[in-house]
Amino acid sequence: MKSIIKYLKKPWPYWVGGILLGVMNVILLGLIGISWQITSGFLLWGIGILQWFGLDPFKWEYFSHFQSYYGPIISNGNIFINQYTILNIGVILGALVATLLASQFKWKKIKSKKQFIIALLGGIMMGYGTRLAVGCNIGAFFSGIPSFSLHAWVFGIFVMLGTWVGVKILVKFFI
Repeated sequence: MKSIIKYLKKPWPYWVGGILLGVMNVILLGLIGISWQITSGFLLWGIGILQWFGLDPFKWEYFSHFQSYYGPIISNGNIFINQYTILNIGVILGALVATLLASQFKWKKIKSKKQFIIALLGGIMMGYGTRLAVGCNIGAFFSGIPSFSLHAWVFGIFVMLGTWVGVKILVKFFI
């Protein structure tokens, strides 16, 4: 066990991580029949929270096309219990376990209000962007490339361009 933990403390080469992620994505598709998606689970959680407040988001124009797609998933009566939720919880717990095994878990203090506001705005923009793109980089790119989807390549190009612009803005105004 000590040799395994010692190995986990060192950074792995990117190609090893890429191969492992690809293999796990193929296994997921083969076992469950869905590709790896992250924001679908969060979207369903948001719909469930809105339903707690007495709203019916599936009647809204934006969510109307999700009813046919997610209908079988939410037919069990609880929108929070579905394969996407289990997948998201697995990703979170897996990341926690890996961090703990590598002895890299640390609580960090927020340095300033500015850092907090920038992080909050960044998170809101990422969440809004995933809804505009109808998915995140995992579902739109990582799961799209192996299925030979042209949109995944276009998405990848624009993600790189957007990242480049974002870094330029960050460096110029915030660092």
